[in-house]
Amino acid sequence: MEFRDYYKTLGVDRNATEAQIRSAYRKLARKYHPDVNPNNKDAERRFKEINEAYQVLSDPEKRKKYDQLGADWERGATEDEVFRRYAQSSGPEFGGAGAGFSDFFERFFGNLGGGFSNAAGRGFQSFSFGEEFAGGAPTRGQDLESEVRISVRDAVHGTRRRLELASEDRCDVCGGSGLTARQETRGRTRIIRSAEPCAKCGGRGVVRAHRALEVTIPPGVGEGSRIRLKGQGGRGSRPDQNGDLFLITHVEPSGPFVLSGRDVRAQLPVWDYEAALGAEVTAPTLDGKISLKIPPGSQSGRVLRLKGRGLPSRTGEPAGDLLYELKILAPTDLTDEERRLLQQFAERRRARAVADPRETMRG
Repeated sequence: MEFRDYYKTLGVDRNATEAQIRSAYRKLARKYHPDVNPNNKDAERRFKEINEAYQVLSDPEKRKKYDQLGADWERGATEDEVFRRYAQSSGPEFGGAGAGFSDFFERFFGNLGGGFSNAAGRGFQSFSFGEEFAGGAPTRGQDLESEVRISVRDAVHGTRRRLELASEDRCDVCGGSGLTARQETRGRTRIIRSAEPCAKCGGRGVVRAHRALEVTIPPGVGEGSRIRLKGQGGRGSRPDQNGDLFLITHVEPSGPFVLSGRDVRAQLPVWDYEAALGAEVTAPTLDGKISLKIPPGSQSGRVLRLKGRGLPSRTGEPAGDLLYELKILAPTDLTDEERRLLQQFAERRRARAVADPRETMRG
């Protein structure tokens, strides 16, 4: 790929004066003007190229930038960015790997005004970068997200997980530019003579990567918590430019325990006589078992609270509680004696005219 040179387009030396540039332009413009060459596509193309070259070289500021930066004078883009854009533009519509940088500029800079606004088929014989662009600006890697499922027990106590991650890392062959280039150095300026899309990454500048990562899930994370793992995201141009990995946690039940906000909830079954008379029962927790007092006269749905036994506190978030919702059970395997005693109990309740609990129900 050779780049067209604005000076060669007008047929003047790089040290040409403004008068010489203007004279050359007028001569060529008359020769290739569409009115002089009706229905001549080659003449029309040359006329556009001539106008483009004149728009740049006739303006002292534009000419200065063009002399310093070559093809990317208007944008001042870094070398890596220019390479990446060109590599992405080298598809079939641009003639594949052999397409010219002129097509690249037409696609990416054609609508920005100035000398690149309307011309087609443009290019340059060389592409140079001053010292400030020689290494390219640091490129930060992409931040990544991944979901991880943990149990309520893991959310309370913390855990470690091994994650298999699929991401895109910078290509180690082209350094993320997307191109392999033939270049030379003149003083403090690098001149890109030709470039081809990188064979390894196909011109994308990145390759698919699979990584295994051991991560620590701290205690106190809840549903939808975001855990930031600094530098574990997409690879950047330097290690300190790596992106971050954000883990989104989803909390699943652990046996009878479910997460409700920062509280841990569980249904606690108790016998009807325990609820009626009150009792001290053994209740499970995520750390073992405890002794829990059931107040006399407790009903189904009553919630008993153990303060601070839910999710532990995190920055800005208080600790949650452990909540037991009572579920009253009636015995089903009664002996004859137990049945007789319950019948006596029921008869005495009726004799006292205890209110019917369904009396206030209305359809």
